[in-house]
This record gives sequence, C-alpha cells and structure tokens, in this order.
Amino acid sequence: MSASLRLLYFAWVRERLGRQQEELTPPDGVRTVGDLLGWLRGLDDAHADALADENVLRVAVDQRHADFDTPIEGAREVAFFPPVTGG
Repeated sequence: MSASLRLLYFAWVRERLGRQQEELTPPDGVRTVGDLLGWLRGLDDAHADALADENVLRVAVDQRHADFDTPIEGAREVAFFPPVTGG
C-alpha cells in the first residue's frame, strides 16, 4: 500500500492522540484495517494507547462501517471512533 491515507479520529480516540486527523502512507503489507491498526500502534506510545483495545473501537472505511478484516486498498479515508450508544 503505497498511497497516502487520511486517518480520522473521533471522541476519546482523538483526545488520546491529540489530533483529529493525520495523513500517513502505510507500508506495503498493510492490507486490512487490522493490519493498519497494528502498524499504527507501533508508531508511538500515543497511537499504542489510543488504539490498544479493538473491543472498544469501531471503524469506517471511506465513510462506510467496516470490520477489522476489511481491505483498505484503494481507500482514501479510515476513521476510528468508539461505539455509539443511545440514551
């Protein structure tokens, strides 16, 4: 995957990272959302902390809800956010 990817962060994910978005180019071999998460966690302590627990993360690829096995090839944007609850 040699294309640049816009990453968006919402709610406490954004707060822990200290940024709302960033543009990164994942290395070859990062093919799915799960691969992307693994790579991001290795960038620094902030990413490792904010993205540590997949059980409390939801993801969207190009504004469509996705799973961790969703391919990201050709995607322009991946968003990470906590589960949404009603009340």
